[in-house]
Amino acid sequence: MTSPIIAFFNNKGGVGKTSLVYHLAWMYFDLGLQVIAADLDPQANLTAAFLDEDRLEEIWESNNPNSYNTIFQCVKPLLSGIGDIATPNLEKIEDGLNLLIGDLQLSGFEDELSSQWSDCLDRKERAFRVISAFWRILNQAASANCADVVLVDLGPNLGAINRAALIASDYVVVPLSPDLFSLQGLKNLGPTVRRWREEWQERIPKNPAPDLALPTGKMQPVGYIILQHGVRFDRPVKAFQRWIERIPDIYNTEVIQEKDQSVLPPASDPNRLALLKHYQSLMPMAQESHKPIFHLKPADGAIGSHTYAVRNVYMDFKELAQKIAARTQLLLPDSEVFNQSELK
Repeated sequence: MTSPIIAFFNNKGGVGKTSLVYHLAWMYFDLGLQVIAADLDPQANLTAAFLDEDRLEEIWESNNPNSYNTIFQCVKPLLSGIGDIATPNLEKIEDGLNLLIGDLQLSGFEDELSSQWSDCLDRKERAFRVISAFWRILNQAASANCADVVLVDLGPNLGAINRAALIASDYVVVPLSPDLFSLQGLKNLGPTVRRWREEWQERIPKNPAPDLALPTGKMQPVGYIILQHGVRFDRPVKAFQRWIERIPDIYNTEVIQEKDQSVLPPASDPNRLALLKHYQSLMPMAQESHKPIFHLKPADGAIGSHTYAVRNVYMDFKELAQKIAARTQLLLPDSEVFNQSELK
């Protein structure tokens, strides 16, 4: 069985997506899984969350042409026309938690992915190698590292890089903010992902190379997560509640296309995976320590009331990780597995 590839995507930026992927990667590692976090966002924010600046400089400024330890270096031979993808060398964060390093140069792959998309219709083998590059890199990395799951961070746009990354994904989780911009982004995202899925299904039979394995382009919606809502007495303030109440209908209609299905209240919506608080002063504390919030210790500044907040964050992300696992056939060790019926 191949490792499930789960993409986290919204074409609206600033919703806390990268922080979400970072914390879930650590949570799945804490729960006993072999995890790969893959940074396919040319801004490389996920990479910056895991690695300090000195290590980033060492990697990005390296003159070694064979150090295939960033996503761009892995596609560069294909882009240069001198070969196919290179096998990725992942950055070990812990034994069992590895990072496919992002690269600002990845934006240079956008035009090639865009032009080769149409060439797939002309049965050109190189076009299929280019479009499937991310999927083949992620699968090689997962196989080489015996990964149980691959979590993919994407940039906030509907460009060719994200199209290829989503085609490589088995599942899609949508992070949202409770505001007008996220809702408009959701309306764009749903139809676009469906169109990409349909267009890829049209292209797959035109692959001229029988030995070239291709992704199925499954892109199955898992659900949405609302992040960074304002809190007053543990309840979203009215301005945010207005948008929260509109999300179930829009997600139901635009993403999963079940227009006739009755829409439940936000708190009962089965498509809502979590509503996560803005963790305020804990987040900069975690960023400075290069740790997830739930690993903060008194030595990091998590003292007094912060101690209880850290514990609550752990429970929030554990529950979220379990929900996503149940909906993606991801097996958690022993007692961490629980029934889909328990999630509703």
